[in-house]
Amino acid sequence: MLRKHLAACTVLAAIAAPAGAEMPKELNFGIIATESSQNLKQDWQPLIDDMSKRLGAKVNPFFAPDYAGVIEGMRFNKVHLAWMGNKSGMEAVDRASGEVFAQIVYADGSLGYYSLLITHKDSPYKSLEDVLKSGKNINFGIGDPNSTSGFLVPGYYVFALNKADPKALFKSVRSANHETNMMAVANKQIDVATNNTENWEKFEARFPEKIKDVRAIWKSPLIPSDPMVWRKDLDADARAKIKQFFLNYGKGSDAPRELAILAKLTYKGFKDSNNTQLIPTRQLELFKDKTKLENDTAMNATERQKLLDDINRKLAELNQQLASLK
Repeated sequence: MLRKHLAACTVLAAIAAPAGAEMPKELNFGIIATESSQNLKQDWQPLIDDMSKRLGAKVNPFFAPDYAGVIEGMRFNKVHLAWMGNKSGMEAVDRASGEVFAQIVYADGSLGYYSLLITHKDSPYKSLEDVLKSGKNINFGIGDPNSTSGFLVPGYYVFALNKADPKALFKSVRSANHETNMMAVANKQIDVATNNTENWEKFEARFPEKIKDVRAIWKSPLIPSDPMVWRKDLDADARAKIKQFFLNYGKGSDAPRELAILAKLTYKGFKDSNNTQLIPTRQLELFKDKTKLENDTAMNATERQKLLDDINRKLAELNQQLASLK
Protein backbone atom coordinates (compact mmCIF):
# COMPACT_ATOMS: atom_id res chain seq x y z
CA MET A 1 0.00 0.00 0.00
CA LEU A 2 2.79 2.37 0.89
CA ARG A 3 4.54 1.53 -2.39
CA LYS A 4 1.36 2.39 -4.32
CA HIS A 5 1.01 5.66 -2.39
CA LEU A 6 4.62 6.64 -3.16
CA ALA A 7 4.15 5.77 -6.82
CA ALA A 8 1.02 7.93 -6.97
CA CYS A 9 2.84 10.84 -5.33
CA THR A 10 5.66 10.52 -7.86
CA VAL A 11 3.18 10.71 -10.75
CA LEU A 12 1.43 13.72 -9.22
CA ALA A 13 4.75 15.48 -8.64
CA ALA A 14 5.74 14.91 -12.24
CA ILE A 15 2.43 16.36 -13.43
CA ALA A 16 2.72 19.38 -11.11
CA ALA A 17 6.37 20.15 -11.98
CA PRO A 18 6.69 22.94 -14.55
CA ALA A 19 7.87 21.88 -18.00
CA GLY A 20 11.58 22.41 -18.47
CA ALA A 21 12.17 23.14 -14.79
CA GLU A 22 15.83 23.95 -15.40
CA MET A 23 17.95 26.31 -17.45
CA PRO A 24 17.12 25.71 -21.15
CA LYS A 25 20.04 24.48 -23.27
CA GLU A 26 19.52 27.49 -25.55
CA LEU A 27 18.05 30.95 -25.01
CA ASN A 28 17.16 33.48 -27.70
CA PHE A 29 17.93 37.07 -26.75
CA GLY A 30 15.90 39.64 -28.68
CA ILE A 31 17.48 42.95 -29.72
CA ILE A 32 15.17 45.68 -31.05
CA ALA A 33 16.07 47.22 -34.40
CA THR A 34 17.35 50.66 -33.37
CA GLU A 35 20.09 50.42 -36.01
CA SER A 36 21.59 47.86 -38.39
CA SER A 37 21.75 44.29 -37.08
CA GLN A 38 25.47 44.25 -37.94
CA ASN A 39 26.18 47.17 -35.58
CA LEU A 40 23.87 45.80 -32.90
CA LYS A 41 25.52 42.38 -33.01
CA GLN A 42 28.96 43.97 -32.79
CA ASP A 43 27.96 45.85 -29.61
CA TRP A 44 25.91 43.13 -27.89
CA GLN A 45 27.83 39.96 -28.79
CA PRO A 46 30.53 40.27 -26.06
CA LEU A 47 27.83 40.58 -23.38
CA ILE A 48 25.89 37.69 -24.94
CA ASP A 49 29.04 35.54 -24.92
CA ASP A 50 29.54 36.30 -21.22
CA MET A 51 25.90 35.44 -20.56
CA SER A 52 26.31 32.07 -22.30
CA LYS A 53 29.33 31.21 -20.12
CA ARG A 54 27.72 32.39 -16.88
CA LEU A 55 24.38 30.64 -17.46
CA GLY A 56 25.79 27.45 -18.94
CA ALA A 57 23.42 27.78 -21.88
CA LYS A 58 23.93 28.88 -25.47
CA VAL A 59 22.47 32.38 -25.87
CA ASN A 60 21.58 33.32 -29.45
CA PRO A 61 21.01 36.93 -30.55
CA PHE A 62 17.61 37.36 -32.22
CA PHE A 63 17.22 40.18 -34.73
CA ALA A 64 14.16 41.29 -36.67
CA PRO A 65 13.70 44.07 -39.25
CA ASP A 66 11.41 45.97 -36.86
CA TYR A 67 10.40 46.09 -33.19
CA ALA A 68 7.24 44.07 -33.86
CA GLY A 69 9.38 41.11 -34.96
CA VAL A 70 10.97 40.85 -31.51
CA ILE A 71 7.59 41.26 -29.78
CA GLU A 72 6.04 38.55 -31.96
CA GLY A 73 9.10 36.37 -31.41
CA MET A 74 8.48 36.58 -27.66
CA ARG A 75 4.77 35.96 -28.16
CA PHE A 76 5.45 32.68 -29.96
CA ASN A 77 8.24 31.64 -27.56
CA LYS A 78 10.99 32.19 -30.14
CA VAL A 79 12.45 34.93 -27.93
CA HIS A 80 12.99 34.18 -24.24
CA LEU A 81 14.39 37.51 -23.07
CA ALA A 82 15.05 40.83 -24.78
CA TRP A 83 16.33 44.36 -24.65
CA MET A 84 13.37 46.58 -25.49
CA GLY A 85 12.20 50.16 -25.27
CA ASN A 86 9.38 51.03 -22.87
CA LYS A 87 6.75 51.09 -25.64
CA SER A 88 7.81 47.73 -27.09
CA GLY A 89 8.20 46.40 -23.54
CA MET A 90 4.61 47.43 -22.81
CA GLU A 91 3.44 45.58 -25.94
CA ALA A 92 5.41 42.49 -24.90
CA VAL A 93 3.89 42.55 -21.40
CA ASP A 94 0.36 42.98 -22.78
CA ARG A 95 0.55 40.61 -25.75
CA ALA A 96 3.54 38.31 -25.47
CA SER A 97 3.71 36.94 -21.90
CA GLY A 98 6.49 39.42 -21.17
CA GLU A 99 7.64 40.74 -17.80
CA VAL A 100 10.13 43.49 -16.99
CA PHE A 101 12.96 42.26 -14.75
CA ALA A 102 15.73 44.88 -15.06
CA GLN A 103 16.41 48.41 -16.25
CA ILE A 104 19.43 49.89 -17.99
CA VAL A 105 21.68 52.31 -16.11
CA TYR A 106 23.46 54.68 -18.49
CA ALA A 107 27.18 55.41 -18.41
CA ASP A 108 26.62 58.64 -16.45
CA GLY A 109 24.55 56.80 -13.85
CA SER A 110 21.23 58.19 -15.10
CA LEU A 111 18.04 56.15 -15.47
CA GLY A 112 16.64 57.97 -18.45
CA TYR A 113 17.23 59.50 -21.84
CA TYR A 114 15.52 61.98 -24.19
CA SER A 115 13.68 61.92 -27.49
CA LEU A 116 14.97 64.43 -30.03
CA LEU A 117 13.98 66.18 -33.22
CA ILE A 118 17.06 66.52 -35.42
CA THR A 119 17.85 68.42 -38.60
CA HIS A 120 20.89 69.21 -40.76
CA LYS A 121 23.17 71.88 -39.36
CA ASP A 122 22.49 74.08 -42.41
CA SER A 123 18.69 73.72 -42.38
CA PRO A 124 16.49 76.77 -41.73
CA TYR A 125 14.67 75.00 -38.89
CA LYS A 126 15.80 76.17 -35.46
CA SER A 127 12.92 75.06 -33.23
CA LEU A 128 9.81 72.92 -32.95
CA GLU A 129 7.76 75.99 -33.82
CA ASP A 130 9.67 76.33 -37.12
CA VAL A 131 8.92 72.69 -37.95
CA LEU A 132 5.20 73.05 -37.21
CA LYS A 133 4.97 76.23 -39.31
CA SER A 134 6.89 74.82 -42.29
CA GLY A 135 5.52 71.29 -42.41
CA LYS A 136 4.50 71.34 -46.08
CA ASN A 137 8.14 71.87 -47.05
CA ILE A 138 9.51 69.13 -44.80
CA ASN A 139 10.29 65.49 -45.61
CA PHE A 140 10.03 63.93 -42.15
CA GLY A 141 11.61 60.80 -40.71
CA ILE A 142 9.75 59.07 -37.88
CA GLY A 143 10.71 56.00 -35.83
CA ASP A 144 9.30 52.49 -35.68
CA PRO A 145 5.65 52.48 -34.49
CA ASN A 146 6.75 50.51 -31.40
CA SER A 147 9.61 52.89 -30.58
CA THR A 148 9.24 54.95 -27.41
CA SER A 149 11.57 57.81 -28.36
CA GLY A 150 11.10 57.61 -32.13
CA PHE A 151 7.31 57.42 -32.19
CA LEU A 152 5.34 57.44 -28.94
CA VAL A 153 7.01 60.39 -27.16
CA PRO A 154 7.13 62.74 -30.17
CA GLY A 155 3.67 61.47 -31.13
CA TYR A 156 2.35 62.98 -27.90
CA TYR A 157 4.59 65.95 -27.10
CA VAL A 158 5.24 67.13 -30.67
CA PHE A 159 2.02 66.23 -32.46
CA ALA A 160 -0.89 65.46 -30.10
CA LEU A 161 -0.30 68.47 -27.85
CA ASN A 162 -0.08 70.70 -30.92
CA LYS A 163 -3.14 69.08 -32.54
CA ALA A 164 -1.07 68.07 -35.56
CA ASP A 165 -1.24 64.92 -37.67
CA PRO A 166 2.21 64.21 -39.17
CA LYS A 167 0.72 62.68 -42.32
CA ALA A 168 -1.25 65.87 -42.96
CA LEU A 169 1.41 68.24 -41.65
CA PHE A 170 4.46 67.16 -43.67
CA LYS A 171 5.32 66.91 -47.34
CA SER A 172 6.21 63.26 -46.75
CA VAL A 173 6.70 60.91 -43.79
CA ARG A 174 8.86 57.81 -43.77
CA SER A 175 9.55 55.33 -40.97
CA ALA A 176 13.05 53.99 -40.22
CA ASN A 177 15.31 53.06 -37.33
CA HIS A 178 17.27 55.69 -35.39
CA GLU A 179 20.60 55.20 -37.16
CA THR A 180 19.00 55.32 -40.62
CA ASN A 181 17.12 58.53 -39.76
CA MET A 182 20.27 60.11 -38.35
CA MET A 183 22.28 59.27 -41.46
CA ALA A 184 19.48 60.50 -43.74
CA VAL A 185 19.45 63.86 -41.95
CA ALA A 186 23.24 64.15 -42.10
CA ASN A 187 23.10 63.44 -45.86
CA LYS A 188 20.18 65.86 -46.46
CA GLN A 189 17.94 63.02 -47.66
CA ILE A 190 15.26 64.07 -45.18
CA ASP A 191 14.80 67.44 -43.51
CA VAL A 192 13.79 66.60 -39.93
CA ALA A 193 13.58 63.33 -38.00
CA THR A 194 12.97 61.85 -34.57
CA ASN A 195 15.89 60.36 -32.65
CA ASN A 196 17.19 60.07 -29.08
CA THR A 197 20.19 60.97 -26.94
CA GLU A 198 21.33 57.34 -26.60
CA ASN A 199 21.55 56.82 -30.35
CA TRP A 200 23.20 60.24 -30.73
CA GLU A 201 26.10 59.01 -28.57
CA LYS A 202 26.42 55.76 -30.52
CA PHE A 203 26.27 57.55 -33.86
CA GLU A 204 28.86 60.07 -32.69
CA ALA A 205 31.24 57.23 -31.78
CA ARG A 206 30.76 55.45 -35.13
CA PHE A 207 30.52 58.48 -37.44
CA PRO A 208 32.34 61.39 -35.77
CA GLU A 209 32.44 63.42 -38.99
CA LYS A 210 28.78 62.85 -39.87
CA ILE A 211 27.45 63.89 -36.45
CA LYS A 212 28.93 67.34 -37.07
CA ASP A 213 26.28 67.82 -39.76
CA VAL A 214 23.38 67.14 -37.39
CA ARG A 215 21.69 69.52 -34.98
CA ALA A 216 19.03 68.83 -32.32
CA ILE A 217 16.17 71.34 -32.26
CA TRP A 218 13.84 69.80 -29.66
CA LYS A 219 14.31 67.60 -26.58
CA SER A 220 11.54 65.76 -24.73
CA PRO A 221 10.96 65.34 -21.02
CA LEU A 222 13.01 62.50 -19.49
CA ILE A 223 12.09 58.99 -20.67
CA PRO A 224 12.77 56.08 -18.25
CA SER A 225 15.73 54.00 -19.49
CA ASP A 226 15.05 50.81 -21.40
CA PRO A 227 13.71 47.67 -19.71
CA MET A 228 15.01 44.13 -20.01
CA VAL A 229 12.06 41.77 -20.54
CA TRP A 230 11.73 38.00 -20.25
CA ARG A 231 8.91 35.56 -20.83
CA LYS A 232 7.31 35.16 -17.43
CA ASP A 233 6.86 31.41 -17.96
CA LEU A 234 10.63 30.80 -17.92
CA ASP A 235 11.59 28.47 -15.06
CA ALA A 236 12.02 30.32 -11.75
CA ASP A 237 15.60 29.11 -11.28
CA ALA A 238 16.48 30.19 -14.82
CA ARG A 239 14.95 33.63 -14.19
CA ALA A 240 16.93 33.98 -10.95
CA LYS A 241 20.21 33.16 -12.74
CA ILE A 242 19.44 35.53 -15.62
CA LYS A 243 18.60 38.38 -13.25
CA GLN A 244 21.73 37.72 -11.20
CA PHE A 245 23.84 37.88 -14.37
CA PHE A 246 22.47 41.28 -15.39
CA LEU A 247 22.42 42.89 -11.94
CA ASN A 248 26.02 41.80 -11.22
CA TYR A 249 27.45 42.57 -14.66
CA GLY A 250 30.22 45.17 -14.44
CA LYS A 251 30.51 44.83 -10.65
CA GLY A 252 32.55 41.67 -9.98
CA SER A 253 36.19 40.66 -10.23
CA ASP A 254 36.09 41.08 -14.01
CA ALA A 255 34.55 44.55 -13.75
CA PRO A 256 37.07 46.50 -15.90
CA ARG A 257 36.55 44.23 -18.92
CA GLU A 258 32.77 44.10 -18.45
CA LEU A 259 32.51 47.87 -18.01
CA ALA A 260 34.38 48.32 -21.29
CA ILE A 261 31.77 46.09 -22.98
CA LEU A 262 28.96 48.08 -21.38
CA ALA A 263 30.57 51.37 -22.44
CA LYS A 264 30.15 50.40 -26.11
CA LEU A 265 26.44 50.12 -25.39
CA THR A 266 26.57 53.52 -23.56
CA TYR A 267 25.67 51.67 -20.33
CA LYS A 268 27.12 51.39 -16.84
CA GLY A 269 25.06 48.40 -15.76
CA PHE A 270 21.55 47.23 -14.88
CA LYS A 271 19.26 47.63 -11.88
CA ASP A 272 16.31 45.61 -10.63
CA SER A 273 12.95 46.61 -12.12
CA ASN A 274 9.42 45.37 -12.81
CA ASN A 275 6.31 46.20 -14.83
CA THR A 276 5.62 49.39 -12.85
CA GLN A 277 8.44 50.95 -14.88
CA LEU A 278 5.99 51.02 -17.79
CA ILE A 279 3.39 53.22 -16.06
CA PRO A 280 4.64 56.55 -17.53
CA THR A 281 4.57 54.98 -21.01
CA ARG A 282 1.03 53.73 -20.45
CA GLN A 283 0.03 57.24 -19.37
CA LEU A 284 1.55 58.72 -22.53
CA GLU A 285 -0.31 56.24 -24.71
CA LEU A 286 -3.60 57.04 -22.97
CA PHE A 287 -2.99 60.81 -23.11
CA LYS A 288 -2.33 60.50 -26.85
CA ASP A 289 -5.58 58.54 -27.35
CA LYS A 290 -7.46 61.06 -25.21
CA THR A 291 -6.18 64.02 -27.22
CA LYS A 292 -7.11 62.31 -30.47
CA LEU A 293 -10.63 61.59 -29.22
CA GLU A 294 -11.15 65.13 -27.94
CA ASN A 295 -10.29 66.45 -31.40
CA ASP A 296 -12.52 63.97 -33.25
CA THR A 297 -15.61 66.07 -34.01
CA ALA A 298 -16.97 63.47 -36.45
CA MET A 299 -17.54 60.84 -33.75
CA ASN A 300 -20.90 60.52 -32.02
CA ALA A 301 -20.72 62.68 -28.87
CA THR A 302 -22.14 59.99 -26.58
CA GLU A 303 -19.75 57.33 -27.87
CA ARG A 304 -16.81 59.73 -27.63
CA GLN A 305 -17.65 60.59 -24.01
CA LYS A 306 -17.94 56.90 -23.15
CA LEU A 307 -14.44 56.28 -24.52
CA LEU A 308 -13.07 59.37 -22.76
CA ASP A 309 -14.57 58.23 -19.44
CA ASP A 310 -12.86 54.87 -19.88
CA ILE A 311 -9.50 56.55 -20.57
CA ASN A 312 -9.92 58.84 -17.55
CA ARG A 313 -10.67 55.80 -15.38
CA LYS A 314 -7.52 54.04 -16.58
CA LEU A 315 -5.45 57.19 -16.00
CA ALA A 316 -6.80 57.49 -12.46
CA GLU A 317 -5.87 53.86 -11.77
CA LEU A 318 -2.34 54.44 -13.06
CA ASN A 319 -2.02 57.59 -10.92
CA GLN A 320 -3.03 55.55 -7.87
CA GLN A 321 -0.41 52.93 -8.70
CA LEU A 322 2.27 55.60 -9.00
CA ALA A 323 1.20 57.20 -5.73
CA SER A 324 1.41 53.84 -3.94
CA LEU A 325 5.02 53.44 -5.08
CA LYS A 326 6.18 56.69 -3.48
